[in-house]
Amino acid sequence: MLETNGIVQAELINEKIDAVLSSSKKSGAILECYQEIPCNPCSTSCPFDAIQVEPDINQTPVIDYDLCTSCGICVYNCPGLAIFVVDANKEKAVFKISYELLPIPEKGDTVKGVNRAGEVICDANVVRVRNSKVQENTVLLHVEVDHKYLRDFVTVRV
Repeated sequence: MLETNGIVQAELINEKIDAVLSSSKKSGAILECYQEIPCNPCSTSCPFDAIQVEPDINQTPVIDYDLCTSCGICVYNCPGLAIFVVDANKEKAVFKISYELLPIPEKGDTVKGVNRAGEVICDANVVRVRNSKVQENTVLLHVEVDHKYLRDFVTVRV
């Protein structure tokens, strides 16, 4: 499906979400890189060496959830907006997503949760907004959604 309509197949997404859920932390970065292209900012920016792109820069990245701290630095540095962090440890799932549009949501806002097809699927509560010149004004939104949307949620619409 990815090659024909740009939407990732549920099996690929489930595999990545299952890897996080089966980790001891139940939290970590989801790398939605499905095609081999020359790219490695996630790997070079991770201060914990949790993401590897080997043996060459064309390989898809691999993450070690024992090393991943869910800091979100890789999210800021992904030029393809193909990484988000999920924390499934709380009453609601918390996602850290990059956001590069205006207006920038504020803490406490309720925004629309969107799936990979661009469809609104839920309400998402903004619990934190990180905006820094160090990250070249890419905002890192922390949003809460019900666990039932864990496999479908990917971004927000304001």
